[in-house]
Amino acid sequence: MNTSHLPTSIPAYLDQLRRALAGADPALVQDALYDAEEYLRSELAEQPGRSEAEVIASVASSYGAPDEVAEIYRDTEVKVQTALRPPAPAPRTSLVGRFFGVAADPHTYSSLFYMVLSLATGIFYFTWVVTGFALSLGLVFVLVGIPLLILFFGSVRVLSLVEGRLVEVMLGERMPRRPLYAARGRSWLQRIGDMFTDVRTWSTLLYMLMMLPLGVVYFTINVTLLSVSLGMIAAPLAVFPGLHLNVWMFGVDIPQQAPLLLPLVSVTGVLLLFASLHLFRAIGRMHGSIAKHLLVKTAQYS
Repeated sequence: MNTSHLPTSIPAYLDQLRRALAGADPALVQDALYDAEEYLRSELAEQPGRSEAEVIASVASSYGAPDEVAEIYRDTEVKVQTALRPPAPAPRTSLVGRFFGVAADPHTYSSLFYMVLSLATGIFYFTWVVTGFALSLGLVFVLVGIPLLILFFGSVRVLSLVEGRLVEVMLGERMPRRPLYAARGRSWLQRIGDMFTDVRTWSTLLYMLMMLPLGVVYFTINVTLLSVSLGMIAAPLAVFPGLHLNVWMFGVDIPQQAPLLLPLVSVTGVLLLFASLHLFRAIGRMHGSIAKHLLVKTAQYS
């Protein structure tokens, strides 16, 4: 390996790694930067008395130059995503096949469960942000307020990682698996300032505030469509003795006034159920995109 082109400092190494990963998924870039900084800082701590340039040169053969590390991360990402991705449903060319084939897609059901879970997570995130932010700001004019605000922002970053794992596992959107790298070469005051000026800090707060209304909407759509469609599917059971099912449509008591329409109601319920599954999957993809844009910091290249 030619070490003449190696960076001479950890920030320079990270900057070269970021450039080498240009065009990669922002979540992958965040993970790679965090891992690289962790490794280089630990090596520097284990070799006191040596400069950053000497440490980087000494570990280059084992860890790799920035471009080599970037290539390894790209290759590993492809392998990991291939291994974790659930089996794709058999391709269907007909319109009918594509319509009913949604039931074979695992992301359909994971999106459905995420929509139900989002009400609980939305309530928690909203309460945490409003309470924590209001409490911290209320005490900012006394000494305890600023440390509380810093701890609050730190907790929000931890919660964003937790939410990211839910989004990746349930919605299939690649999210960071490591915290945002800390640029520890900067002083602690600079790092605190970075936390306040980082756009991702505020976009994460916005996401957590949005989760409450989104959770209410998702939960309502989910419960309403499933209950209506399943109720319509079960409509023919109303003709069985002892089952008191009320099936009213357009002011007509179907079991009593038009029992022959019950099979049609049931078929309509089946179509509504599969249409609902398509909607659930689409909402999952949409929410994954929202989470990606608000929770993941996009790397900047100059």
